[in-house]
This record gives sequence, structure tokens and C-alpha cells, in this order.
Amino acid sequence: MVPPFIIHICIEVLWEDFQYLSFTRPELAFAIHKVSKYMHDPKEPHWVAVKRILRYLKETISHALLIQPDHLLQLQTFSDADWASDQDDRRSIGAYCVYLGKTLISWSCKQQPTVARSSTEAEYKALANAAAKIQWLKTLLSDLHVSTIHPPILWCDNIGATYLTSNPLFHARTKHIEIDFHYVLDQVLNGQLNVRLISTRDQYADALTKPLSSQRFKLLRDNLRVHSFTPSIVGACGRTNQHDQFN
Repeated sequence: MVPPFIIHICIEVLWEDFQYLSFTRPELAFAIHKVSKYMHDPKEPHWVAVKRILRYLKETISHALLIQPDHLLQLQTFSDADWASDQDDRRSIGAYCVYLGKTLISWSCKQQPTVARSSTEAEYKALANAAAKIQWLKTLLSDLHVSTIHPPILWCDNIGATYLTSNPLFHARTKHIEIDFHYVLDQVLNGQLNVRLISTRDQYADALTKPLSSQRFKLLRDNLRVHSFTPSIVGACGRTNQHDQFN
């Protein structure tokens, strides 16, 4: 058994590296989030989890986030939540991943600050956070003089949360999440956001909210645009070949 102080030192040393990884490898966001919760008081199981992350990185050292040129610049976002998944405090984990065309440009995996009383509430909170990120990205794209023809699409796999975005009759059931309710509803009614229902099987953000089987994880990793690349040094004469690898 590894002494506790050794575990604590090792995890602290790796902490900054893990933080960087969460910005470059979206498929690791959930695992890093779980390990980070216990950074100040790590135990043997947490050290085992850290070593598993390191083994995975060693096996996928050639993987990177694929960025592709795309003539269709539309924002599409997948929003998901794992209701009451934390057994310590029963708070839900909310996540989203935002695509501009085919390229993943933003993602998040965070524990919600309050306990949700239903799966619909947890999903709607995650949906509202995703909507806020979409509006920020729209403003950024506008400042960069990049125009998007169609309103952003926000995909959610919870039918109750999807109904709340467009049906004011559900308002009586949502007084405890009233700010989130009106924030999203106003955007939908003004045509600034299009919320659509998607099946859980096609929910890309699943990789950011819960542990998955190896097969499911690898499938969603591909959907998050993380692929294996052959390392190469490209000089001036090889620029055309560099473009070809994205086709």
C-alpha cells in the first residue's frame, strides 16, 4: 500500500498537467473532474484512478483534437446531465460540448452547485449553462466578423427539459428554477436558439457526465473529434500534404 503522503504529493504534482489535459483532451474531462474532487484528501482508490488515466494517456499518446475547415459555420451543442450521480452529496454533473461546423470548440464538465429534485431539473440547469455559453460564442464570432446563417441548435436527451423550453404551461412546475427557465425560454421565443430532442444513444455529451463501457467511450471519443495522428514534421514543401490529411 502506498503511504497517504506519497499519494498526496504525486497527485499535487500531476494536478497542473491534468488541468492542461482537460483543455486539450475532452474525453478525459469526466475522469479528471472526478479525481480533482479528492485532490486535497486522496486515498488509495483515487491513486488507482490516477494511474489508470496515465496508462490511458500512454496508450493514446498520438491522439489529438481534430480541427477541420468547414464551409457550414453553424453552432451545434449537446447538453447532458447525470442526475444525483455523486453519492456523497447527490449533486448532479452537467456537461456540454459545442461544435462550430464539424469542429469541437468548447466543452465543460462541472458539478452543479445545488441538488436537483428531478432529472428534468438537472437537465434543464445543464441546458441553461449550455445556452449561456452559446450566447457568449455568438458574441465572440460576431466580434470576429464571422456570420452564422442559422440559429444555434441545442440538443438535449431529456424530453421534459425540451418541453420546458417552449411550453409556458409548465411554468408552475419550475418556480425553483425560474431564472434558468426564463433565460432559455426568451431565447427560444426570439428565435435565437433552437432546442431539439435527441436520443441518449446519440448524445455526445454522455462522455463528459458518467463512466462508460470501453466500446461506448471509444465511439463518443470519435464523436468528440479526438483521433489518432501519425507524428510528423512538415516543412514548407509539405504544406499541401498537411492539408490532405484532413480530407
